Amino acid sequence: MKKEELQLLEYLQSYLTERRLSRFEEVLSNRTRHFTVAVEDVYQLHNTSAVLRSCDIFGIQDVHIIEEMYEDRIDSEIAMGAQKWISISKHESAANCIDHIKSKGYQVVATTPHHDECSLADFDVLAPSCFFFGRETDGLSKAILDRADSYLTIPMYGFTESLNISVSAAIILQSVTRKLRNSDIQWRLPEEEQLELKLDWCKKTIKSIDSILERYQQSL
Repeated sequence: MKKEELQLLEYLQSYLTERRLSRFEEVLSNRTRHFTVAVEDVYQLHNTSAVLRSCDIFGIQDVHIIEEMYEDRIDSEIAMGAQKWISISKHESAANCIDHIKSKGYQVVATTPHHDECSLADFDVLAPSCFFFGRETDGLSKAILDRADSYLTIPMYGFTESLNISVSAAIILQSVTRKLRNSDIQWRLPEEEQLELKLDWCKKTIKSIDSILERYQQSL
């Protein structure tokens, strides 16, 4: 982070309570980019929003939303403000999303009930992974399934074939992040990234931030 940004962060922190700053520190210390999540063309607003909420709860910082068919799949009431704390990237196609994910060193993990390659309990958390979740009715597209590095299933023992996407995401993220936190993997964000997020969160938290930033610039 540049010196100017550090000075701005210090300035903005003066507008926040000690309780809020302490909360930022606590949450940042539990954030990770070892795992990320991608959601493909989910139709129901509440489903994508609920996935965002689960990502925030379990410490996943980055979420990728594929909008090849549907756009603006976020409902602020259901996301409970999670979109403010999560880094969201939008992609026009599954291919573009996968290319981006793989360029960042992630393996593509397709979550699907139709492949029994790896059960959730046996998933190895060592490799940086992006978990892909698909449409409510059709699941993941062939474009993603064909390029997946691995397939992940949640064991089910009833008549129902699949779970709601938001439920699946919560179950999977709880399981893999628990394993990750109990491992020796260096999963936490580097200090530089934590500072960058803190600055972003300050800007999103402080009321009348535009006028405050304007006064700050005038004081330089």
